[in-house]
Amino acid sequence: MDCLFCKMVAGEIPVNKVYEDDTVLAFYDIDPQAPVHFLVIPKMHIGSPAQINSENSEVIAHIFEVIAKLAEQLELQNGYRVVTNCGKDGGQSVQHLHFHVLAKRSLAWPPG
Repeated sequence: MDCLFCKMVAGEIPVNKVYEDDTVLAFYDIDPQAPVHFLVIPKMHIGSPAQINSENSEVIAHIFEVIAKLAEQLELQNGYRVVTNCGKDGGQSVQHLHFHVLAKRSLAWPPG
């Protein structure tokens, strides 16, 4: 498989790591859109949100537990945004499920 994020999980591509455990990897975005901008990905290859099912949904729950833990550690008490894209029209550029966490600036809606 030629998946960018799987290569990051395998250590083939270096990342600026925020957090890692047996299930997930979190790292800072290389093109940050906010003063704090990191991604949280499952180590297991899940292509997109459309592939979440009863066999892997506990990984997704763990991702959100990690996001809450990191938000506390990074003092994001004023709030943060969690974004995931699904498919080409949804703006998904890497075909491996990932969640962007953006914080430390006011985030308007719709995003612009």
